[in-house]
Amino acid sequence: MEENLLKERKETLMALMNDKAYIPMKLKELAILLGVPREDRGELEAVLKALMADGKIAVSKKGKYARAEIFAETGVFTAHYKGFGFVSVEGRESDLFIAPDNTGDAMDGDTVQVTVEEAGSGRRAEGTVIKVLKRANETVVGMYEKSKKNHFGFVIPDNPRITMDIFVPEGMDMGAVSGHKVMVKLTSYGGKRKNPEGQVVEILGHVNDPGVDILSIVRAYGLPESYPEEVMEEAARVPEELSAETVEEELKKGRKDLRSVPMVTIDGEDAKDLDDAVSISKECEDGRTIYHLGVHIADVAHYVTEKSALDAEAYRRGTSVYLVDRVIPMLPHRLSNGICSLNAGCDRLALSCLMDMDEKGNITGHEICETVVRIDRRMTYTAVNAVLTGGNTDESLETEGFGSMFRLLDEAAGILRKKRMERGAVDFDFAECKILLDEKGRPEALVPRERNAATMLIEDFMLAANETVAEDYYWQQIPFLYRTHEKPDEEKIRRFAILINNFGYSLHIGNGEVHPKEIQKLLSRAAGTPEEAMLSRLALRSMKQAKYTTDCVGHFGLAARYYTHFTSPIRRYPDLQIHRIIKENLHGRLGEKRLSHYGKLLPEAAVWTSSRERLAEEAERETEKAKKVQYMERRIGEVFDGVISGISNYGFYVELPDTVEGMVHVSELDGDYYVFDEAHYELVGERTRKRFKLGQPIRVQVVAVDRYLKTIDFLPVREF
Repeated sequence: MEENLLKERKETLMALMNDKAYIPMKLKELAILLGVPREDRGELEAVLKALMADGKIAVSKKGKYARAEIFAETGVFTAHYKGFGFVSVEGRESDLFIAPDNTGDAMDGDTVQVTVEEAGSGRRAEGTVIKVLKRANETVVGMYEKSKKNHFGFVIPDNPRITMDIFVPEGMDMGAVSGHKVMVKLTSYGGKRKNPEGQVVEILGHVNDPGVDILSIVRAYGLPESYPEEVMEEAARVPEELSAETVEEELKKGRKDLRSVPMVTIDGEDAKDLDDAVSISKECEDGRTIYHLGVHIADVAHYVTEKSALDAEAYRRGTSVYLVDRVIPMLPHRLSNGICSLNAGCDRLALSCLMDMDEKGNITGHEICETVVRIDRRMTYTAVNAVLTGGNTDESLETEGFGSMFRLLDEAAGILRKKRMERGAVDFDFAECKILLDEKGRPEALVPRERNAATMLIEDFMLAANETVAEDYYWQQIPFLYRTHEKPDEEKIRRFAILINNFGYSLHIGNGEVHPKEIQKLLSRAAGTPEEAMLSRLALRSMKQAKYTTDCVGHFGLAARYYTHFTSPIRRYPDLQIHRIIKENLHGRLGEKRLSHYGKLLPEAAVWTSSRERLAEEAERETEKAKKVQYMERRIGEVFDGVISGISNYGFYVELPDTVEGMVHVSELDGDYYVFDEAHYELVGERTRKRFKLGQPIRVQVVAVDRYLKTIDFLPVREF
């Protein structure tokens, strides 16, 4: 068909479909309407296919044609550095594959409209982006490169999922030079074979300047660095200490006075926002032992009220973000380190969960109430662990009765932990390291984070309080925020079961589902073996991500029917929100109007806070990767023992004991051609049949690092 004729017929069809009276039609119906003879319908079909290729029209499952937006679906675009991408659409089990030529001008994170081409059995449906509804990237952080011959430049995005460099026209670079890390504001999003354009709005510094690496991540993720003026003004009006008059006033309103109850905070050495404390006592009643457990949480909601500037900012942030060299708190320090921190010797307002527990770990009774507390001791995990393991050097802890208190806390925690493990909770104990920096922000050492008896003790008490609060409010049928962890997808868990068979392990799957106890048993069998960390990581990858919801669907990993986040309102907005609901309920203020208010508010809050949590986790991982790369930069040429932690068709990853992970590229495996056996997760030499498999110990040499890509390259150093 001639080009002019094709263009003319395209315009005719588009005019027809743009008419308000047009309804989607099949090819035969269109032919009849347009008077196209049967023998010429092939040409009509060719015109329709050309319009579909242009993204202007789409076809329904029933074969009816209309403007693309009529049949389009909406989702979020995730780009791949190789040019293709995926769109996740709510309600679809799997993402839509978007070929490189069908991404349009969509960038990573954009909300887009796509037309869908359903695939046959076993194949992924494909889509074509026809419109970007919401841009995720108004600004981009990257490294500026000046053209040597011309006056324009390019910004190479830090985010590898933004696959095209940003063109910066002459006069739009703010004087940036090659090697500067910059923030560029996009003025055009480009398209097929056309780069996006933008102008530099901030120069962060040279790529090698101290602190620029973390600052680049802060900017790239849009993390807030300061509070609006009205928030700081509001925070300044919050009292620094709790006055005796305020205490008396609160007690008259019905708060319990627990200041005479012995209680302690137990945190890390460098913690400043102490939002939880614990207390315990034990008694025998009619031959039965009863433990009285107390989890006392700072009453942040007393100071951060609904619709205040502080509340709006806390919601916007969603969570505190813990980067390698700094904390970006949800609330200003005046609150988080001051009146809302349970500092020893100070009167503080709290929300307490008081639980009675029997010898088998059953919570036989509980009370959730507003309280006034006074912490007796500010303890660290290290000091409490020393008491529990016989290494205590502070005699005052024993003479003042805290030694016996810590042992009783540990005894009760052990009962809670045993009960939780018996029902099938999965305990992932991954190696973690703390990155120590010098005064210029350079990594000096990677120190293992110790998970000792004291850290586990606090975990057990917080889990018990979270479960108790969740169950209480579930049965009250009050709108609430729950922390949920859904069952794994059947397909993922079956793939996981097949994979672990290669290592001599099995997993019982009944009716397409797996019980968390089965995963717990698997990890117990693997404990102490070379493949333990690998199996734990694969098990975790087979599971879904925990999130906040308004429906109480349980927590798979904890094998808990009811679970919420109640214990950290200083650093997590969901905790603050449910504190507010609890307090209103305690005072009888949850009438029909307020219940309706929370019914409308909470679903959106659940989605938003879940997304903020994921963003914070990604930013935290990126800062750790950046510092680990810098740490290994000074160790090029050194040799380390590690374990193969991941395998693909282009090589395998090796994790060192200090959690540093690097890659051995398949091109570096001399002496044979290695093929990726996906079914067994192995690289196999075609001639020698030598194998590299998950969990395999290996010695490697550091040969290169890339600060920009945050990658580390290893090379095997012994015969394989």
